[in-house]
Amino acid sequence: MAILRAATLAALIMICAGLPVAAQDVTLTSRAGDIEISGNLLGFDGEFYRVDTIYGELTVDGSGVLCEGSECPDLKAYVANVTLSGAPTIGRVLMPALIEAFALRQGLELSRQPTSDIAMTYTLSDPGGGQPRGRFHVRLTNTDEGFADLLAGEAEMVMSLREVTRSEAIRGREAGLGDLRDARRSRVLALDALVPLVSAGNPVTTITTPQLVKVLSGEITNWAELGGADAPIAVHLHDPDTGLGQVTERQMLIGGAQGFAAGAIRHATGEGLSQAVSQDPLALGIGSRSEMGPTFELALTGACGFAMQATRRAVKTEDYPLTAPMFLYLPSYRLPRLVREFLVFTRESAAQLVIRRAGFVDQLPEEIEIDAQGDRFANAVLRAGGDVTLADLQRMVRVLGPLKRLTTTFRFEPGSIRLDPQSRSNVDSLARALESGFYDGRQLVFVGFSDGEGLASANNAIALRRADAVRNAVVQTAETAQLDRLEMDVETFGEAMPMACDDSEWGRRANRRVEIWIR
Repeated sequence: MAILRAATLAALIMICAGLPVAAQDVTLTSRAGDIEISGNLLGFDGEFYRVDTIYGELTVDGSGVLCEGSECPDLKAYVANVTLSGAPTIGRVLMPALIEAFALRQGLELSRQPTSDIAMTYTLSDPGGGQPRGRFHVRLTNTDEGFADLLAGEAEMVMSLREVTRSEAIRGREAGLGDLRDARRSRVLALDALVPLVSAGNPVTTITTPQLVKVLSGEITNWAELGGADAPIAVHLHDPDTGLGQVTERQMLIGGAQGFAAGAIRHATGEGLSQAVSQDPLALGIGSRSEMGPTFELALTGACGFAMQATRRAVKTEDYPLTAPMFLYLPSYRLPRLVREFLVFTRESAAQLVIRRAGFVDQLPEEIEIDAQGDRFANAVLRAGGDVTLADLQRMVRVLGPLKRLTTTFRFEPGSIRLDPQSRSNVDSLARALESGFYDGRQLVFVGFSDGEGLASANNAIALRRADAVRNAVVQTAETAQLDRLEMDVETFGEAMPMACDDSEWGRRANRRVEIWIR
């Protein structure tokens, strides 16, 4: 009899107290018949029952009990069910592609059945029209609705384009979902980015981030101020109740901007935004890299001459400043085994290739040869001044020359020492790689860089502390790693290799980073 202690204790209390029990959905009885639990069945994951009793929610191993009641599942024909609700950007293309690849990996057949205008059910079955093994119900709502469905018990996973809010986390804890802000309750599924978009007929090709904010907030209203024609700018944005709309607000409304231009045209979908921008030569929109459609991306530049576009590597390393991670949020209770296996699959190399083919940025680490980073070192030389000497640059080349840069990079939230969401995911990914022995026999160097504000000596010290903090976070997360099988060092070069101009918060944030270099 394999009943959890909490369940056994609660059952014994019920029996000993002799309390009357109201009509319940199910009754779980031990195979010996000496312990009985009654309650409302909250869920069954193929292995464990979750039952709401008068003593609270209990989890009971199904192998040790017999279930009686109209709501008892059919153990011989059990089908794993999971509902995902949230951002259509994730649910329309990426999630179906991952489910299809997972079914192929498991040797299962996949069928699709629309259940409403915004919902689709994907059924995974044994080959040859055999027994269904699992059903993935995908609802294309938005990020807000996805969290609302999770809180209401109408979904088990949220497809989100933003982090959970404080109020959602509080309500989630009250609903028994655990702490949704805990790293174990979410994962970064893929990466996207916000990009400034114009039509093919627009002659403007670059824009600085301060200029972009002024356009969006209504301070700059004419293309002539950006080097274009003497004509008004038509601003296009995502609806504020969409995940991308909320990410745009969080990313762009910093540095004193109070709000977006009153006349901004709002769109419910990325496809609608890109189509509208492509048809208007006077339009400027903020859309997603994955839904650019027939539009053109403006490169982000600065007074110091740097220019950056949302290339795959620039997004993966967060060298591009407007990255937008795509999240899956999960409850604290156990999900069915097939669903757990799917979640494990989403982190594998095969799934990362699916993510890339679907038009998003994967998180598979890449090693970049130093020969492919000539522009970075050239910028370091061009930007060198009184605080960065020739000796500093020569030492950097001597140390990094024999190494390769990993695309795994760590950056921090604005005005905080807390790692941003993408970087927290990178900590987990690197820790799992260390636990698997992937980097055994190699040398990993955590290299700290800073922005150019303040004294170079102080910036070096701060960059070193950040590199140490990231290394320690990875070591603490990699609980089962055999760290004696590899070498992990810390180095710093402060402001010696900037990635962007220091004339904006985005530029300074891009420069404050910890990179991983590997031999």
